[in-house]
Amino acid sequence: MVELNRGIPLLFQQFKALFKKNIILSWRNKRSTFLQLFSSLFFIFLIFVIDKALTRRFASTTSYNNVRDPEALVFPPIPRCEDKFFIKKPCFDFAWSGNGTDKFVSIVNRIMLNNPGRQIPSNKVKSFRTADEVDAWLFSDPMRCPGALHFVERNATVISYGIQTNSTSVSRRGQTEDPTFKFQIPLQIAAEREIARSLIGDQNFSWVVGFKEFAHPAVDTFSVVGMVGPTFFLAIAMFAFVFQIGSLVTEKELKLRQAMSIMGLYETSFWLSWLTWEGLLTLLSSLFTVLFGMMFQFNFFLNNSFAVLFFLFFLFQVNMIGYAFLISTFISKASSATSVGFSIFIIGFLTQLVTTFGFPYNEGTSIILRTIWSLFPPNLLATALNQLGSATATDEDDGISWSRIAKCPDSELDCVITIADVYIWLVGTFLVWFILAIYFDNIMPNSNGVRKSLFYFLKPGYWTGKGGDKVEEGGICSFVSSIPPLEDAIPDDEDVREEANIVKQQTMEGFIDPNVSVQIRGLAKTYPGTTNIGCCKCKKTASYHAVKGLWINFPKDQLFCLLVPNGAGKTTAINCLTGITLVTAGDALIYGYSVRSSV
Repeated sequence: MVELNRGIPLLFQQFKALFKKNIILSWRNKRSTFLQLFSSLFFIFLIFVIDKALTRRFASTTSYNNVRDPEALVFPPIPRCEDKFFIKKPCFDFAWSGNGTDKFVSIVNRIMLNNPGRQIPSNKVKSFRTADEVDAWLFSDPMRCPGALHFVERNATVISYGIQTNSTSVSRRGQTEDPTFKFQIPLQIAAEREIARSLIGDQNFSWVVGFKEFAHPAVDTFSVVGMVGPTFFLAIAMFAFVFQIGSLVTEKELKLRQAMSIMGLYETSFWLSWLTWEGLLTLLSSLFTVLFGMMFQFNFFLNNSFAVLFFLFFLFQVNMIGYAFLISTFISKASSATSVGFSIFIIGFLTQLVTTFGFPYNEGTSIILRTIWSLFPPNLLATALNQLGSATATDEDDGISWSRIAKCPDSELDCVITIADVYIWLVGTFLVWFILAIYFDNIMPNSNGVRKSLFYFLKPGYWTGKGGDKVEEGGICSFVSSIPPLEDAIPDDEDVREEANIVKQQTMEGFIDPNVSVQIRGLAKTYPGTTNIGCCKCKKTASYHAVKGLWINFPKDQLFCLLVPNGAGKTTAINCLTGITLVTAGDALIYGYSVRSSV
């Protein structure tokens, strides 16, 4: 005789069996499990590629770097006009005015001859008598020359000059061209060098001039992980999200969950087994995410605290698991899991995009709006990644340590939520999703249309285990009409009438035959008419009798076959006997236990 467990031992026994079931299920879906664990490698690699592309684009500017000791620009050559990003050919390296003076002609010739790295051919220089002629040529034939020199002799010892260039920076294929450093400064150094040598009369006079930009902090900051990371890390979490919804809905759709409940499954063991297994996978996935980020040498992962990053990704993915629990209670088809997951991802992408630009986590937004916005987990992830990215935007930034999670980064002047606040929100909303998932799982009709009442948790029997699992029929938004009276039906078959009379007589006398395993006493099932209220329409269904008063004995140690035409109520009768479907009238005893009170 096997002793059955009860209470905590039974709960633990069920938990172990369900946990093993989840392991087997994940093993059978190896691809999904692999993506859940290692998809972060692919997405972090994409972030790495984007980071390299942006680094390449901004390589020609120092606006995104802290410049402490700028490198001097010494002996810069006058570049070829073809090196300019946007130029028409044939072009000229430079133009000049003042060709009516021999001294200026000599200075220009020396500029062409002494250009560092290469001599400038005479056909690449265009001369004019006056500055007005240069202006007229530039206006009539634009984009032929990057710059011009204008010489004026004040007296025998003073020569002044002017430089004419377009100082507007331009970009092409991710590269930025700064005319000041590329064209203006080389012309300025060359003109001053040759003017000085001309006035001194020494053509070998050493003229060394270096130009530096001002030392400055990063004028603009940009963290690729903080900007594009929210979308990619949401995508990582969506694999577990979709798989979790699909698994839960599949068990509900195939009535596996219902079968386990009939066999005495505790709700606690069911939800804890899923939460424990998914929590373990999430822990590994979060760990791999941080390690992969460190492997690609992102400042975001290297400078921010390992614990801060790990708990952020772990709590976010656990929160999404609770969100999946909640969403699964409203879905009846496992095939819808992917569509629902994709919809959540699109919504998350759009709201994260808004959050990245500071809304609504700033001082100008109401607390109510911030609270509503924070109920959607991807928004919390976006604002946390934005803060962590701002704290590691440059190589010199220290990032956020565990001791500073309750403080805003110095670069975030309009900060109203800290990393610690994000942690609290993620834990709190997870508990809300988890509790709501259990609640809606009980009050939403299952595959047989059976559910618990809206306030089932207020009944003492629910907490004591005595009568708290009573169920009812119909949806939340439906009204059940009165059940029509059941007419007495007299069987046509003589043997059936005789069997029914025997059972009726035993029922009246209260006699329980020890040789009978199942005794059905006038079992009847009537589905009442309902009015289902939808968003835009009402749907009414008529009542009908599925089983009309069944009286029969099933002897022990015998195989009993129920042979009746299709639609006669075979499945409904079995469902009533197993407790799947509520009994409308009559009763049935299984080894003396009533299906109304014991199943």
